[in-house]
Amino acid sequence: MSRFNQKEFNDFIIKHNVISLLKEPITLRSGRSSFFYVNFRGICNDVYLIDRLTDYIISFVEGLGLRPDCFYGVPEGATKLAIITQYKWARRQSNYRMGSHALPMGRGKEKKHGEKKDRYFLGMPKGDTIVIEDVITTGSSLIATIDNLKRVGVDVISAIVITDRMERRDDGKGVRQIIEKMGIPYHAMSNVLELFREIFAKREIEEGIRRNISAYFERYGVEKLWI
Repeated sequence: MSRFNQKEFNDFIIKHNVISLLKEPITLRSGRSSFFYVNFRGICNDVYLIDRLTDYIISFVEGLGLRPDCFYGVPEGATKLAIITQYKWARRQSNYRMGSHALPMGRGKEKKHGEKKDRYFLGMPKGDTIVIEDVITTGSSLIATIDNLKRVGVDVISAIVITDRMERRDDGKGVRQIIEKMGIPYHAMSNVLELFREIFAKREIEEGIRRNISAYFERYGVEKLWI
């Protein structure tokens, strides 16, 4: 597999319209009104494209020098990504055999009865685990997922986000700051500030949309978007 190439990956995201620029704002799950939307659903619903995206994840992980036993996706948005990544990763390992690698899946909603390991999982992660999230805004789902994994004794060695929206939470902290305070290394494969700079350099974008997005980062961003 080739080494992770940041420009190539950013171009992949832009080419496949992961980021939508909006004239009218939408309300995010965080409650914020945003003039842009980051969504990997189109890529994850296409076998060819999710195959490419999971290859990017693996090359990114290898570039970091990480050697996990398991990939686990934040339910439910990153579930498919993690399952396919785990399957491909396991088959590449020299110790691949029956019982060597789990294929875990998380529950979107906690089961209220039964053993702890069954409340959050349809199959638990096994060994050193990387948690994958597709898009981060305030990080509440990722943080809750890591807490649940720790509660049942899973060793989380890293959190990897496909695209970071680069926003401050209501407490003024960035997601990276929170995750690393939990003792978990945090890595983002891309971030919207870099992606917007490339989009605005390559495309003619209405001035009103530019202003709205720039104002959004003035209010919520971990840094300003200079365009």
